[in-house]
Amino acid sequence: MGKGKVVVLEERVPKLKEQRRQRANRQLVIYISLFFMLLVCVIYAQSPLSNVSVIHVEGNNHVSSEDIIELSGVTTNTSFWKVKKDEIEQRVKQHPEVKEVSVKKRIPNRIDIAVVERKRIAYILDNHSFLPILDNGKVLTHVKQAIPSDAPILIGWNEGEAIQDIASQLANTPNSILNLISEIHHTPSSSDPKHITVYMNDGIEVSATVDRFAEKIVHYPSIVRQLQPGMKGVLHLEMSTYFKPYETDEGNEKTDENER
Repeated sequence: MGKGKVVVLEERVPKLKEQRRQRANRQLVIYISLFFMLLVCVIYAQSPLSNVSVIHVEGNNHVSSEDIIELSGVTTNTSFWKVKKDEIEQRVKQHPEVKEVSVKKRIPNRIDIAVVERKRIAYILDNHSFLPILDNGKVLTHVKQAIPSDAPILIGWNEGEAIQDIASQLANTPNSILNLISEIHHTPSSSDPKHITVYMNDGIEVSATVDRFAEKIVHYPSIVRQLQPGMKGVLHLEMSTYFKPYETDEGNEKTDENER
């Protein structure tokens, strides 16, 4: 019986040696593969193949993609692995019209830059051209354009606190209402230094004050729907809200008034 055990062990020794050899070969293959993979990664990182090949900009309307890319500092000569998202976001946010920035790196070599622009809530007339006013009250003196159609025009305003006040009100006014406004004239009086005269696209004139303008002008559509078709006049939104039609050609005032 003891002799039989010796025979079995002698038969197993070659098999154990072969298994150990195969295990050692597999480990060697794994180590060599890892070495070459690491070598390829190093070569890739040091070669032009790792440079950024695509810079995609989205969310911009007034600011050009070229300007945003230039501010980002990223070019096709920039290594993808050296791109720092936080630094790009800080650089792009230096543009006065950019409110928020988000940067994403997409392997193998694409950079996505998503921006949220500040809202242009009005334009101010300046020597036959129009300067945009942002929702934070900043006037873009370096941007000039022809007659705008995407926001009201401010007339008779000087830069300062007054513009900041009306900008704050317009920033809180829905776009659907802003699109109804053509011009906003600064018409202060001794009794109301913040008085404004607003001309709507439908021919209605609005007499109001800067304070609480955003809160009151949102009711404009519902008030106008109560008027007779084609009626023109002045809608007062000061202490009380009422509509006063324009006088007729004969000088007689129309008697139909809507009061609220």
